[in-house]
Parts: sequence; structure tokens; C-alpha cells
Amino acid sequence: MARKKKRQQRSPPLRTPSAEPEPAAAPGKAPEPGSTRALTARLAAVATVGGALLLFRPAPPPEVRREAGLDVLLITIDTLRADALGSYGREAAGTPWLDRLASRGVRFERARAHSVVTLPSHATILSGRLPTQHGVRDNAGFRFPEEPETLATRLRDQGYRTGAFISAFPLDSRFGLDRGFDVYEDSFVDVDRGGAFVFQERVGSGTVALARAWLDEASDRPTFCWVHLYDPHFPYAPPEPFASRHASEYQGEVAAADAALAPLLEPLLDAGEEARALVVVAADHGEALGDHGESSHGIFAYESTLRVPLLLYAPRLLEPRVVESPARLADVFPTVLDALGLAPAEPVAGRSLLELAATGEDPEGDVATYFEALTGALFRGWAPLHGVVQGSYKLVDLPIPELYDLGRDPLEQRNLVESEPERARALRQLLGELRAGERRAEAGREDAETLARLRALGYVAGAPVPAGEGGFGPEDDPKRLMQLDAMLDRSAGLERRGDLAGAIELCEELIRRRPSMAASWLRLGYLRREAGDLPGAIGAMQRALALTPQDTTALSLTGVYLNEAGRTRETVELLGPLADTTEDVEVLVALGAAQAQEGQIQRSLATFARALRLDPSNPTTLVNVGTVHLMAGDLTQATRTFREALSRKPDLARAENSLGVIAARQGRPADAVAHWKRAVELNPLEFDTLFNLGSLLRDQGRAGEARPFLLRFADEAPPALYAADIRKVRRWLSEAP
Repeated sequence: MARKKKRQQRSPPLRTPSAEPEPAAAPGKAPEPGSTRALTARLAAVATVGGALLLFRPAPPPEVRREAGLDVLLITIDTLRADALGSYGREAAGTPWLDRLASRGVRFERARAHSVVTLPSHATILSGRLPTQHGVRDNAGFRFPEEPETLATRLRDQGYRTGAFISAFPLDSRFGLDRGFDVYEDSFVDVDRGGAFVFQERVGSGTVALARAWLDEASDRPTFCWVHLYDPHFPYAPPEPFASRHASEYQGEVAAADAALAPLLEPLLDAGEEARALVVVAADHGEALGDHGESSHGIFAYESTLRVPLLLYAPRLLEPRVVESPARLADVFPTVLDALGLAPAEPVAGRSLLELAATGEDPEGDVATYFEALTGALFRGWAPLHGVVQGSYKLVDLPIPELYDLGRDPLEQRNLVESEPERARALRQLLGELRAGERRAEAGREDAETLARLRALGYVAGAPVPAGEGGFGPEDDPKRLMQLDAMLDRSAGLERRGDLAGAIELCEELIRRRPSMAASWLRLGYLRREAGDLPGAIGAMQRALALTPQDTTALSLTGVYLNEAGRTRETVELLGPLADTTEDVEVLVALGAAQAQEGQIQRSLATFARALRLDPSNPTTLVNVGTVHLMAGDLTQATRTFREALSRKPDLARAENSLGVIAARQGRPADAVAHWKRAVELNPLEFDTLFNLGSLLRDQGRAGEARPFLLRFADEAPPALYAADIRKVRRWLSEAP
């Protein structure tokens, strides 16, 4: 909310929430098994058999074993290339725990994803359905539907305790994968800190610690535990000692993720067959690392992002084996059920890999693998990418089609479309059959806060962009546009390094090359605002809004920037017609802030009340409500509201700042200082708090205490919002001893 001018204290402005990564913990030993019935603690007696005569018996044919009631541990590691693990051939990979699991379990050499982004891929893992069937086609604008059976819903119905422990925002419970879980731990999402481009993830060791504690709780029920690690995802910042051990930051992240898994894997590996457990390890997709000009993932679907590790470990059921037959992430769901003696309630796209894992024999031969990459099509107006792999051949269906023989050309360097047209035609027909009856890939409206968090993780998304009237042509092929994506990444990198002028210049060049890409205008608007150019920021957001009128990010940020510029009447005119119809919480927040500044207190409270009905779990909206009461002079109701917000989330710096404002107004300076110091401790860049605290300490004659807070404010507060106050503080500092 735009600040209401105060002499020394003020209400906090509305900010887009974000999070800071937690520090990585060093890998350590898991606790010794106790008396609880967790994965590492429930042991079965093993009969001793005399082995001498067995040496003279012929080996019996492998049998497919199943066992009801096994504990199930599903580990998914985001953005993990198969060839980043030692067990898949990388030297000095630094992945001893996953390699040990692979050596004692079943490793699938040719496993592939169906999507190269996080949410659709995990939806497939949990449901056994393709993205064309469950309808989740990207991280933004989609929700997992309520109908399909998942591992969590099925195993909970079988009496299992079910828990999920998530490490990054793309799998936040709002996207629908929490259905069927007794516990869905995604509390890393911080609603208080930072801006629209700050990262939303939790370090893997922290996620594992939460999962370990849950598994160690006493229970006589079997458990299904899903642990998701995000460490290898961009931006790469491996902790020590992994940063020093690996020349590649990405590989350091992979090694850190492996070490983080030790408390889960070590007890199971040590227990062997005595642990009644089934462990599945998979990646949702890989990482390009510059292959074919792609720095990370999401646009192309070459093997660097499509091929994934897939490991099964169930010593009571499976002998160690390497399987060359193709496997797919859609196969995880039916395989887990089959191992427990169950079957899917309805037909699914995946098949059980249990017989293949047990015998090495593939009853179905080379099954086809459908894949897609639709981010560029959905949010940038580029051509959609669909494809299929069968046998050693892979077809990528684009305006400029591609055909590769992966057996002879694993790096996908030789396009065979022109030399083998019949094979390309046959695979295109197969692809059409696999897509028959698919759900339309149409992204719904996404609220601005969600898009901002996804954008912070590198998923540059906006509102859906339709194809031109003539459809897609070669000029829309991602291969011809990838340099634009690289420019957007470079602009973000310059901004992270503090070079705002360079980031803006690169973004403006990107717009000159393809002015119809709304994501570039969104980025430019954000950068201009950070540089103190509010009129330029508003103009860029308005251009983005003209390209994609339904983009709630552009709508809400335009409103926020208008509010910050004092043009709140324009915000009310822009967003007011949406007050009763929009489902976007951030649009309502921007509108409610503008209404309050315009003196429309009751309308503002009604707008925030609707935002709370849409998202009752968001304590930031409560802070906004308290701020409106504070602006109206109702200190009692404001205090009650801020305390309620803190009861929901005790580390809300903005709520502590506001309680400090109230204490100062009520003549309780000691309480005000305590609240403001707590707010700065929670968020060192809470600029209003820095100003309030420094100013009060200065007025009390405590210049030495005030100085560090005022220095930080003068050096780091954005000039676009605080220019006059920065000048005032610098004058104070120059006059002080």
C-alpha cells in the first residue's frame, strides 16, 4: 500500500512477498532406529536357511514378488540430469548415496519425462497420467484436477499415513497435488520478504529433516512419504564443501542434494531386507546447461532435459539390475501399486515396471514415450513443441521438425527429417494417436503473486499468448528465438549483480527485436521501478497489459506502481470494475490499497475481505486490513488484526513494524523500539522500519544507535519510493558527529 505520510512513523507499503533460501546443513547420520514404526524402524524377522545345498541347484526362473503394506518412500529431485550421477557414468560425481542405492537396486538406463517443467511432471509421477490427460501443461495457469486417483489418495485409502515435504514454490499446495496427503509441508513459502523476483525454495537438508522427524513419529500404520528436493535448480549456489569440490556449480548442487538424502537412505541401506520398504528416486526433468543453446530448461526437449534418472530399491522384492528397456515417469504410479499388490482403479497411461525390474524381460518391447514443452507457446507466443520417442528414434514436431537416431547420435546433432521422411511421417502419425482426445493446453488466469514467485525461480511467465491469425510458421520456431530467451536470462543476471542500467539496456534491445513478447515488457517495468523510474515502469507495464489484457501480473503491478507514484485514482479506475469478479488476490490487494489512499475506507475493507475469502491462509492480507484500520485511526482494531496475522505467521516483519507504529503513536517509545528491532531482525531490508527506528532513536538523542539503521536506509532504500526521505537521512548523517 502506498505510504501515508507521517512525520516519523508510517504504515508499511504493500510489497510482493518472497523468501530467502535457508542455509544448507552438513550431511549427518540419521538417528538410530527406535521403537516407532517408521521406514527405518519397522524390521521383519528373517529365517536362517542352510546354504550349502543351494550351490548345486539350478537357478530358478526369476519371479515377480509383491508385498502388501510396504512403506513407500518417493524421492524426486528437481532438475537432475541422469548423467550427473556416478551410477549413470559421471566420474567424480560426488553422489555416493544415490550411487549406493542404484548399485543395490534397479537402475533404468533409458527413463524419460513427459514434460520439462516441474508441476506437470510431478502430476504425472503421482497419477500415472500424461499431461495431455491430467491437463497440467505448465507451472503457471494450471491446477491438478480433483478427479484422478493419485498415489496419495490410493494409499491413504489403504490405511497409510501420507506425508509430502516440498522444497520449492512450483509444488505449493495451491496447485492441487496436496490431495490425499495427511501432511503437505510447504511452509517455506515466505509471504513477507523481498519483491517480485526473489527465490522461493528450501534447502534440501531442511526438507529432509522435516521428513525424517515425521517418519520417526510413533505409528503402527505403513507410511507413504514423498520428499522433493530443489537444490540442483538454477540459480546454482552450492554450499561448502560441495562448492570447492566441484568445478561446476550445478554438479556441486547435485552433490549437496545427494548428501542431504543421507538421513533417509543410510538407515534403509544398512537394514537391507529387514526394512520393509520400497524406495523410488526420480527427477522431474533434467537441465540443458547450454546444450542446443538452452541454459536451463522449459523451452526445448532434447535428451539433456528429457532423460532422467529412475531408481527402484526394494530388497525384499528386487535384485540389483540395470534395465535398458525404456521407462517413463508415468510408469511410477502403477509400478508402486503393483509392488504392493494393488492396481490403478482406472486405466492410466503408465505401465508397471515391476516385471521388467524383477526379470529384465520386457513384455511390451519398445513402448513409445510422448513428451512436450509448451512454456514458449503458452506465454511467449512461440510454436508449441510436441514429440515422441520409439526405439532409438525421436521426433520433435515443430515448424522446423527434427528427427534423431539416438542410438547413433545421442547428442542430437544430425537432423534426419529430410533423409528419412517415411520414418518421420510414421512417428508423426504415432504422435497424433498419442495426443488423441487430449485436454486443450489453455492456461487459466494466474494471480500475480503466484506468477511473481514462479518468475523468481526462472519461469518467465505472463498471460497466455495466442498464435497469430496464420498460425505458427518457421519464424515462431523456438530454435530461431532462443537467443531472445538467452537475452532475458542475461538481463536477469545483470540485475542480480546490481547492474540495473545494463539489465535495462539489454531488455530494451530484446523488445526492439520482438516487441510482441509481453514477458520482456514485464521485466523492463520491474527494472525501471527498481532504478527509480516510476513513470517508465508504469509505461512498460501498460505496454505489457496492452499485449495481454488478461494478464493479472501486468494488472496488479500496474496498480501497485500507480499507487507508489501517488496516482491512486488511476488504480481505482483500472481495477475497480474487477472488484466483484476477479479471482486474483494481488489485483484486489492493489485495488484495496488505492481505495484506502483515496479515503474509501469501507470499500477498501470490503475489497480486502474478498481477498481473504479467496485466500484465507494468507496472513499478508490481514496485515493489509490492519494497515487500513491504522490509516483510519482505529488503533484497537488495527492492533487486534496485526496480532492475529502474527499468530498465523510469527515472522511477519511488516506486522511487527505496524505494531511499532501504534506503540509510538500511543506514547510507548520503548515498545516501539522493541517491535522495530524485531522487524529489522526478521527482514533487514524492511525500509520503513529502518527509517522509523533510526528516526526515533535519533530524536531520543541516541545517535550512535540510530546511525547503522539510517545508513542502511540511505544506502539501500529504493529511490523511486523514498527519494525525499533518503535526502533527509543523508543530511542528518552529515550533520551528526
